[in-house]
Amino acid sequence: MAAERLQKILARAGVASRRKAEQLILEGRVRVDGRVVRRLGTEADPRRQRIEVDGRRVVLEAPVHYLLHKPRGVVSTLHDPQGRPTVADLVRPIGRRVFPVGRLDYHTAGALLVTDDGELCDALLRPSGRVPKVYAVKMRGHLDEEELGALRRGVVLDDGRRTRPAEVFVLREEPGYTWLQMTLTEGRNRQIHRMGQAIGRPVLKLTRIAFAGISIDGMRPGEMRRLRQKEIDKLVKHYLLPYRARMRARAQRDAEEESVLDKRRQHAKYRAT
Repeated sequence: MAAERLQKILARAGVASRRKAEQLILEGRVRVDGRVVRRLGTEADPRRQRIEVDGRRVVLEAPVHYLLHKPRGVVSTLHDPQGRPTVADLVRPIGRRVFPVGRLDYHTAGALLVTDDGELCDALLRPSGRVPKVYAVKMRGHLDEEELGALRRGVVLDDGRRTRPAEVFVLREEPGYTWLQMTLTEGRNRQIHRMGQAIGRPVLKLTRIAFAGISIDGMRPGEMRRLRQKEIDKLVKHYLLPYRARMRARAQRDAEEESVLDKRRQHAKYRAT
């Protein structure tokens, strides 16, 4: 196996996201063959070298990918200081250290991917990935075309920022309520609730029915299933491979900029002498 960047190895092993892995390296918590590594960009071969984080050896295994139908009243983190139920209780049968890909609000049910594939997690959470998230939304009142158009075009939230255009259509209407299907390609905190507030239509119920094209159709709250290989292949094709290409391009730009700066430093040093 060829050598690769240390932060990528840690992310792929499910130790942490790539960004967090970089922080672990900078903090001196990572060793390669017994030596502390603090330089980002350091490469290693996980099959030939011993890699440790906080004294524990990193072992690469084939990553696992699951879809969880998160129930309402469950926190989508692995630990909650308030002692509320967390997804950790639901994913324990997997028998591996997995983590959720992003979050769902405490009162929101629906599709939540869990995995130990840190690199794929990074790819799916990057804003540049524009991963589609599909929701069934119950709003108060009957929305007119102007309100629906505002949601589709994008609304200004309470922080002054406008949301991206969204796909919105009416599923059904009930006395005093409207059910919508909304597809977003961004993930701001409590975004749909805030969008409803922006047009004066409170959100009463919210379920994420699909994430990155993977649906909870037929699944009960609390149920979990392993992703099918064709689903994993699509995630790799549409999100992981473009993410890797962007990371390579960024690394190349950084290297070129560092080369220019190094030449300038050498030139300045020469002139000073």
